[in-house]
Amino acid sequence: MFRPSVLILAALLTCHLARAAAEAKKTSQASWSASNEFVERKIVFDKETGLETESLRYKPTGREFISAKGPDDLAGEFSFQADGQQYTGKKSFALRGSDISAISGGKLLRIDLSSLDGRLDVSVLYAVFDGHPAIRKWLTVANRGAHTLYLSHFCFETLRAGPGAAADLQVSAGYGATPRALFFTGRVSDPAVFVRNAKTGEGFAILNEAPGYLKRTEIGSSWSERFSVMYDTDLFPFGRTLNPGEVFESAKSSLVFFLDRHGLEDSHWVVPRYAAEVLRRRHGTAQPPWIYNTWEPFFRGINEQTVKELAPVANKIGMDIFTIDDGWQSEYGSNDFARTRFPTGFEGVKAILDGKHLRLGLWVPLAAISTEAPDYRAHPEWVCRDQNGNPKFTGTAAGRRAVMCLASGYRNLALKRLTQLIERYHPAYIKVDLTTVFNAYGEQPGCYASGHWHRNWAESLTRIYEALEYIGNQLYRTHPEVLVDYTFELWGEKHLIDPGLLACADLDWLSNVRDTEPDDGGSLNARMLLYSRSPSIPTEAMLIGNLRAPTPPVEERFATEIGAGPLLLGDLRGLSQQEREWYSRNIRWFKNFRSRTSLSDSFFPLGNWEQPGSATWDGFARLSRDSGGIIVLFRNQSGAESAEVRLPAPPGVAYRARSVLANQVVGNVSAGDLARGWKVPFPFGEAVQIIELDRRMGKSQ
Repeated sequence: MFRPSVLILAALLTCHLARAAAEAKKTSQASWSASNEFVERKIVFDKETGLETESLRYKPTGREFISAKGPDDLAGEFSFQADGQQYTGKKSFALRGSDISAISGGKLLRIDLSSLDGRLDVSVLYAVFDGHPAIRKWLTVANRGAHTLYLSHFCFETLRAGPGAAADLQVSAGYGATPRALFFTGRVSDPAVFVRNAKTGEGFAILNEAPGYLKRTEIGSSWSERFSVMYDTDLFPFGRTLNPGEVFESAKSSLVFFLDRHGLEDSHWVVPRYAAEVLRRRHGTAQPPWIYNTWEPFFRGINEQTVKELAPVANKIGMDIFTIDDGWQSEYGSNDFARTRFPTGFEGVKAILDGKHLRLGLWVPLAAISTEAPDYRAHPEWVCRDQNGNPKFTGTAAGRRAVMCLASGYRNLALKRLTQLIERYHPAYIKVDLTTVFNAYGEQPGCYASGHWHRNWAESLTRIYEALEYIGNQLYRTHPEVLVDYTFELWGEKHLIDPGLLACADLDWLSNVRDTEPDDGGSLNARMLLYSRSPSIPTEAMLIGNLRAPTPPVEERFATEIGAGPLLLGDLRGLSQQEREWYSRNIRWFKNFRSRTSLSDSFFPLGNWEQPGSATWDGFARLSRDSGGIIVLFRNQSGAESAEVRLPAPPGVAYRARSVLANQVVGNVSAGDLARGWKVPFPFGEAVQIIELDRRMGKSQ
């Protein structure tokens, strides 16, 4: 017979085991909700099934986006490889904890996991933002072992979700403007994929925030509704060494929900606004500066006397920043003014611009530098090398120049040189240009050198983009007053802009369209780039070169620029007095209007926007949620007497419409009129119509 003490001990042990079992269950099963007034994502963790999204709901319609589970549901919320071993949100991890915290403009849910083999800690992060029907997600991975790990095949978002049956779905890729099949792979120029229900207009935009060539988005994975937001795995494969104790933060993905044809819930409202207020590093709706650039027609022949002659005209027509492009510096990789072309150096240029109330802009190469530059002479071992071990060179306007590897100690030298340039000359804007990952015109990508910060060629791609992000972020931290432009050549692809760039730079010189003669592609080509990217990119982040102010008709150049980041080139001395006064009057109007109207809230391409051409009209509208807007129409050579404008304006409002160029009121228009279609006449004999919408509170008809 047991003694009482033994019975008591047994009872205590039973209670302890019960509590331990309850505690184990508590930490092995949990659920969370990432939600705001528009969206709700319910995430669950179970010891047997791992981490997964149980529900994804768009509150305005009540639509449940999570589809029935299928045989492809093996990755859970994420997947990656470490030294070739696969880790997924399914069965690879134990729950370590969680936390919900406030962030600027929203809330952040963090779910902490530990791998069952003890090598890794992973945190899965979900962010929601006040006023935005969006959920943002990313991962951090910490190496908890004693040995270096190599990450690859990294997927940071995957869901089996859609706004309806496959037969009802429409998919648009690129920037959300190009129709695609349900089953495809999005790559470098597919930062946004829109999936919508053709019947109801419900849908979401999938934004892959991985930079440049590192992005890959799988739509219809395993021939189902599953999509995966990831780094590339084959053409430009992601690779990342993770040292013991090091933490790697992945790129982010965003799901932005919309309801097309329903007022402010339309995708043309919610996605551009989210991109402008959340994805761009400079949040808010500040007015963009008007930038003049000397590249065309002066190229590297720009000199002090020409600047002296151009500056008064730039000031007269309303430019804010006068940018001296390639040719001001003594050599690529040097911060010194070329005394042969600028005999009084920076002091002379400063005196000229200060006298005309213009701020300075400067072009600067980042990685393509002269072999005579101090950084190359000090560290020739940091040059990029091809697969045969030879140093890499690239073609520039100054001839062949060495390409330095940003995935090496050169990263810090490049940052130091940019910082010194800013502190020496105090520019308002810098145009950071030329080859980094690889030349946009077809040269071999990446670096094969040994002794740099990359294990192999694949990791060099990842590390070079990391260096671009690091440099951009450090410049913003130390000199937030300077606008930083990362050009398409720097980012590695013609006409490329993406959320990864928006996170580390303010602007993107997107292209170099030809605009020498009236018959060149000029403003038509610029508008095609503008329209095709507008569904998911803040248009004021795009600098679309090279529209020349003197190329006729000047109305087209001005009207195109007020849809993007305002940028003009050309020999301003060729403008007639009448044209100078015309630019001055209309740029002054736009600045005044833009100062009181948030045009970052929306963008609506109109007419033949998919492929603007001389035979049809095209245009765009930019409306504010709280005030007015503009409608800009281009007749081209169509002979059209009017254009029908159809778009979802804020419900219950009315506008007074005024033709800016004709300076006359053309009538009143309501949200109902715009939804049904409003006919806008082209002024007699004019190629462009610009309508200012002055908001009047009233009931939509």
